[in-house]
Amino acid sequence: MPRVPQRDLWLALGHTGHAVAMSGQRLLQRAVAIVGVLGLVAVLPFYVSSGLAAPLWAIVVLMAFWLLLFILAIRWFTRRPWVVLAMPFVAAAVWWLALTLGEQALGWQA
Repeated sequence: MPRVPQRDLWLALGHTGHAVAMSGQRLLQRAVAIVGVLGLVAVLPFYVSSGLAAPLWAIVVLMAFWLLLFILAIRWFTRRPWVVLAMPFVAAAVWWLALTLGEQALGWQA
């Protein structure tokens, strides 16, 4: 393995259990993806509590949408980490929009 300046590398355990070098950019991308996935998990209680105001069919649609976002976040974790970071904001906006429009246009009430 070629010698690389230590300030540009972080050590992480690879899938074989051996220490592998991780560049600062790759570490940042992993951190960004982790924050995105945690953000999706943080939005989940809002989706679950939608049952207080929305009918069952709307809850099923909202939960399916959140599950789709979560699956995409896991699949895109290493390939598109910046997109994963945006997903909690998309999830929150869709939830707010669905409940607001449902209340105003469809008469949903808590």
